Amino acid sequence: MLSKRERLEKTIAGEETDRVPVALWRHWPGDDQRSADLAEATIAFQRRWDFDFVKVTPASSFAIADYGVQDRWVGHLEGTREYVRRAVERSLDWTELRVLDPSRGALARQVDVLRLLKDEFGEDVPFIQTIFSPLAQAKNIAGPGLLIEHMRTAPDRVKTGLNTITESTLRLIDAIRRSGVAGIFYALQHASYAVMSESEYQEFGRPYDLRILEALPDDWWLNVMHLHGSAPMFDLVADYPLQVINWHDRETSPTLAEGKLKFKGAVCGGLGRWDPMHNGTPVEVRTQARQAMEQTNGRRFVLSTGCVIMTTTPTSNIRAAREVVES
Repeated sequence: MLSKRERLEKTIAGEETDRVPVALWRHWPGDDQRSADLAEATIAFQRRWDFDFVKVTPASSFAIADYGVQDRWVGHLEGTREYVRRAVERSLDWTELRVLDPSRGALARQVDVLRLLKDEFGEDVPFIQTIFSPLAQAKNIAGPGLLIEHMRTAPDRVKTGLNTITESTLRLIDAIRRSGVAGIFYALQHASYAVMSESEYQEFGRPYDLRILEALPDDWWLNVMHLHGSAPMFDLVADYPLQVINWHDRETSPTLAEGKLKFKGAVCGGLGRWDPMHNGTPVEVRTQARQAMEQTNGRRFVLSTGCVIMTTTPTSNIRAAREVVES
């Protein structure tokens, strides 16, 4: 029996393991507003399911709340929150953002979550902190439509804002160096042809991504990239320096097998978060999981969904996903 870290490291390297690693994650609406509650919910979920790693999932506003953004919980099944106040309303506002201090406010509360998880998990359970790309943070600061408008009408001002957001993110990463994390879950939301052109992402996304990824500590061995949405710019980001890549493989191309040809690390996915995980049956979950394992030959593969599972995903389906790798 391998340890979780040994299993994951062998998987990333393409070596034979005792079984395919598996991990699922979700939002914790309401509980994600307080450090102790988010840590407790995360710990309880891991105690129940014993996944190979834990993805720490705060509200998407955790990184930008201290800019003045406000959001609220309105009951979405994903567990995501609705933004009710933005920090950027005019293009000049991008130049007025200030670098955040991770020892204060919402960022400090998230650092506290990681300290609590370290006390619980120690070296036994790898856990990784969600970090949204600067462009993803900018989307929530201004709103998706206004961000694109400003990119095209006031690009220099947007870049000033992105530089500020990037510096704030780098300071957060420095603050969690000794928190016990095994790496980060780096969430990209704009590297998608459904959102913008490749040239736009080359200009407003990739340079800031690389500034962050190239600054990650050398001993963070489990850095996962998430490509959100349809029509991902997979080839454009496949050379990013991370160990695992996750995308909506059941909803959009490439397939897991195709992704393995493009990315040198491990691919992560194989299960549809709506069908079958939320709407289907345990039999359908196991069938889809086995298809994914066959497609990847069980190598360089982590079983998961392409994004968060719903807060109302049936327990029986989660159990099926967890247990199928043991068989």
